[in-house]
Amino acid sequence: MKREAPAPSLERREALEALAVRLGRRFRDLELLDRALRHSSYTNENPDTGPSNEQLEFLGDAVLALAASDLLLKSFPEEPEGALTRRRAALVNARTLAAVARDLGLGRHLLVGRGEERQGGRRKPSLLADSLEAVLAAVFLDGGLRAAQACLRRWFAPMLTAAAHSHWQDSKTALQELAQSLLKIPPTYHLLEESGPSHARHFVMEIRLGGRPLAQGEGSTKKEAAQAAARRALEVLENEGQGLGG
Repeated sequence: MKREAPAPSLERREALEALAVRLGRRFRDLELLDRALRHSSYTNENPDTGPSNEQLEFLGDAVLALAASDLLLKSFPEEPEGALTRRRAALVNARTLAAVARDLGLGRHLLVGRGEERQGGRRKPSLLADSLEAVLAAVFLDGGLRAAQACLRRWFAPMLTAAAHSHWQDSKTALQELAQSLLKIPPTYHLLEESGPSHARHFVMEIRLGGRPLAQGEGSTKKEAAQAAARRALEVLENEGQGLGG
């Protein structure tokens, strides 16, 4: 049976309204924002408070992918699909989402259980990232896709401005976040060969994804070889036509 959440208290409502100002969205249904900030650890301890934010997080993940893709297309209209895919993977990864959630002050508005509170749950990057996705879903349900796009543009504007004037990540970082975004598994690096005299060493590194050999790279240091392998691995994934979900 569906649980109906009680109306937020006056104090909670005032706090949520202040948060909504920072988010850039005037909510018609403030309960959506309240729900987006209810962690499962809190609802497990307080079952009469309504559902947790888990379903909103699920929806928010899809809204985020769509809104971020649209935002990047408009921000970087001349870039090829592969470059946009890397940008999106970096934009929607958990570390970036947690940083945005921290800037918006979501942590102090989260409702968490006592155990999670003792463990510093309000500061956990994974919990913050999940809560931002849930909040985006709340915006979407309250105002539609255009409202979600507007909020995302507001939240990520500083990062997009910085990215427009700088190199977008090294290849290893880009591959790490692309693989995590598409496959939910990290790439692993393996030294295949080390040769040459001490003053002219030669290394061959191989990258694997879930046991699958993906690419190899060579260099005079392990780091250089790993970067070369990562660049080739990115090309492999892109040449597969983003068939892994991008």
